[in-house]
Amino acid sequence: MKDTKNLLQFWEEQMRHSHRSSNYFFRKSPSHYHMMLLVMSAHKHNTKLSVEELKTKLFKTSRPKSALIINEACEKGFFYLEKTSTDQRKKNIKPSDSFVKEFDNYIITLKSLVL
Repeated sequence: MKDTKNLLQFWEEQMRHSHRSSNYFFRKSPSHYHMMLLVMSAHKHNTKLSVEELKTKLFKTSRPKSALIINEACEKGFFYLEKTSTDQRKKNIKPSDSFVKEFDNYIITLKSLVL
């Protein structure tokens, strides 16, 4: 029961900060959340993820809508685009250092509450 209470307090604290952090942005829709998971998974596995690959992988999201979400995430500083050395037209999407820290802290806190 204590774990449930701690987990609930954690979620309530996250929601209090939602208006000024990535919490709000990535909880707007399942597509936003899925995009965050795809980008962070690629980052954690040290693999490249192009913008086009990300648009294709986002389920039930049109390519124009995917592009809008990606652009907004970049404008807010959560992600950035990196040109590839072989083809300057192709861009990989990467999480910003500040977002990686925020994400890691979130995961560490969540794990400590659940385990």
